Amino acid sequence: MKKIKLFVSATIIFLLGFVSGVYTLPILMAPSSPSMLEFATATIDTKYQATIPDSLSGSDFLHFGEGTFSLSDKNVVFQGKLAPGPDYQVYLSPTFVEDEPQFLQHKQNMIRVGGVKSFNGFILEVPNSVDVSKYSNVVIWCEAFQEFITAANYKTG
Repeated sequence: MKKIKLFVSATIIFLLGFVSGVYTLPILMAPSSPSMLEFATATIDTKYQATIPDSLSGSDFLHFGEGTFSLSDKNVVFQGKLAPGPDYQVYLSPTFVEDEPQFLQHKQNMIRVGGVKSFNGFILEVPNSVDVSKYSNVVIWCEAFQEFITAANYKTG
């Protein structure tokens, strides 16, 4: 009986350590956020701007974003805060989505812009092949865990 208790407690400790490592490793490895000058320079040619809505059905206390996106033909700029996590990807979507089922339903119509490395703001270069005016929403998705993080609408219509 003593060996079983020892095994169970060791397993629980291992799992807690693993889960906390998965959560904290991206924070520890994240590069510093862009400077105010970098943000200002990257937003000079902004065509669209969007603020993350306060309540998205797919966001929760572990998967959320707060802030604004600025989009140009060259950059997607995020100024704000994201819940940290692994393998966050930025997508442009023609359809507003606010949870996992909607994301998965419309993913084939989206285009991936790039990966998120900093959780307190980032600047992503838009690939030359991407026309941001053909989309209307920006979505952050965790590929590793298939989790919706946040989204914002930057163009109506």
